[in-house]
Amino acid sequence: MPNQSSSLLSRISATKLALVTLIVSSCLIVPSTEAQVTFGKYADDFLTIGVGGRALGMGSAYTAIANDVTAGYWNPAGLSQIKYPEIMLMHDQRYGDIVSFNYGAAAIPLSKDETVGLSAIVLSVSGIPNTLNALIDYNGNGIFDGNDRLDYSKITFFSATDVALIGSYAKRYSSNFSYGANVKFIRRSIGSTYGTGIGFDVGALYLPFKNFRLGANLQNATTTVVAWTTGTTELLSPTLATGAAYNLPIGPVTVTPALDLLFNIDNMRYSSTVHLGPLSADLRAGAEVDYRNVIAIRAGYNEVKQFTVGAGLRLPKLEIDYSFARFAYANSLGDTHRISLELILGNDK
Repeated sequence: MPNQSSSLLSRISATKLALVTLIVSSCLIVPSTEAQVTFGKYADDFLTIGVGGRALGMGSAYTAIANDVTAGYWNPAGLSQIKYPEIMLMHDQRYGDIVSFNYGAAAIPLSKDETVGLSAIVLSVSGIPNTLNALIDYNGNGIFDGNDRLDYSKITFFSATDVALIGSYAKRYSSNFSYGANVKFIRRSIGSTYGTGIGFDVGALYLPFKNFRLGANLQNATTTVVAWTTGTTELLSPTLATGAAYNLPIGPVTVTPALDLLFNIDNMRYSSTVHLGPLSADLRAGAEVDYRNVIAIRAGYNEVKQFTVGAGLRLPKLEIDYSFARFAYANSLGDTHRISLELILGNDK
């Protein structure tokens, strides 16, 4: 059985990181016959990855900038800024192509002051090995040690998928203030176990003076609830994203620096920038240099300690954006390349 063992070992090695990721993201989901209510510290991590090559190239500092179809994700109030129907698609392979992330969105202005949108996010990991029933325990201590082996014929494989559908509404209240809201439906599955939930976000966009923008987005505003078939109920605590951005015209070039501050009550004591008890805060920063609204280059640093760069090409009805990200302290996780395509169904005459 050498060939079979070698093949399975190779497959297990390739999915090691996926298994670790899965364990971390679902560590609070424990099958049980009794009802449990827990705060899902990592339960909505797939919703924090970010969307859109432009935003991701700027280190995700996009709360105040969001003025396209991706505003349904970053700040629903920003949807009020679009003039024509927009469609976007994005694909992302990360962690050595183990994790697949896909995003699609559409937004339609109902009038000059109101816009609706629909977004879909799907994250999936496949080929995760289950070795729970494959252990050959020679000494009978129930612990895998140097003398124990795996029975490869008893190894099975399963997959994990996270899906979110987000419906958005935005209203321009005045020339310098807009507000918006999301309703999001979540379904997470691990093997044959799944959980479903619903949550709400609210956002605001304020332009106090020309070229300066302030934004805020309160995610899981009423605490999102995800109920699992195991009897476990996860509560996703609110997260507040605030941002500021300024457009600085210099001849044919426009320079846009942006800064976001994220506030959580998730007790992130070690991974956050600063923390005080259960409250933590993180920083996102980025900048864009745009030439005649045709070609742009971007750079940033996000809350998960990734340096990002990106570029964009704007055609009359199509925008192509690319971003590259690298973990500052974990190069073994691999680089991440993201490309998004945005179709604008109209243009200014």
